[in-house]
Amino acid sequence: MSKTVRVAVTGAAGQVAYSMLARLASGEVFGPETRVRLQLLEITPALQALEGVAMELEDCGFPTLSAVDITDDAHRAFEGCNWALLVGAAPRKQGMERKDLLGMNGKIFVGQGQALARRAAPDVRVLIVGNPCNTNCLVAYQNGKEIPAERWSAMTRLDHNRAVAALAKKAGVPNGAVTNMTIWGNHSNTQFPDFTNAKINGKPAVEVITDRAWLEQTYVPAVQSRGAAVIKARGLSSAMSAANGAIDHVKTWLRGTAQGDWTSSAVISKGEYGVPAGLVFGYPCTTDGGPWKVVEGVKLDAFGQEKFKITLTELLEERDAVKDLLPG
Repeated sequence: MSKTVRVAVTGAAGQVAYSMLARLASGEVFGPETRVRLQLLEITPALQALEGVAMELEDCGFPTLSAVDITDDAHRAFEGCNWALLVGAAPRKQGMERKDLLGMNGKIFVGQGQALARRAAPDVRVLIVGNPCNTNCLVAYQNGKEIPAERWSAMTRLDHNRAVAALAKKAGVPNGAVTNMTIWGNHSNTQFPDFTNAKINGKPAVEVITDRAWLEQTYVPAVQSRGAAVIKARGLSSAMSAANGAIDHVKTWLRGTAQGDWTSSAVISKGEYGVPAGLVFGYPCTTDGGPWKVVEGVKLDAFGQEKFKITLTELLEERDAVKDLLPG
């Protein structure tokens, strides 16, 4: 095998990481000729559980897995890493306001952004999965700006996959028939799953699914609240599908988007679509295996513009809530 890639994963004893790690180690993501060194970070009380996860990874016997390192020190976890998947975040508890969660997690991502800037490899790519992921990404990037903005992103791919699957189910087609889906804005219940620009078998989705009332009043709210529906049914938050979204994000970032199609990624805005520069915002994106590129010129109708405004407002409010964690 010609090279080794170092992959740091935080929150590595949690349910999302548990559904992700074997796929990272197996060769599925980085290919059968690339060795993978997993550098796993957890809080100190979870280290014993993480030891068990490391044992299971060893017991899989993957020929592509070169080593598993476990630690409670972010500097050690990020040492020389080429990829950093920041999954760990404090969960929202009963009675907790969203601003409380933003402040609690923001402090975590201050330290992780600084540690990445000091220890990661020059080519590191960072994906924030832990919620609220857009604003956690903003905090981490602002505290780790030695890493270029193009190397940071937050995950909207889970929402993208949910939106694709729901359209496909309604239209009675395979998931692969749905293209040009966009999740605009925040990974929250204000996100806008953009059916107005999506295509089904190459035709506008609104020409295939002509029930506009269903699209606006059932489809959009269902995608926005899908995470809550999973919690209600399962008793736990999305883990397998969140891990899959992260894996899909990394694979697309490595291999590129299909010709004529795009995917959804939350990236650091350069002012596209009137979003203030520096905000981490979900856009339609393409890549050739390098930096994400925001697709320009996508038009939104009055319904879409209103939804866009709502999710942008929320992200601006979140930025204000963590302003004390952002360097001056």
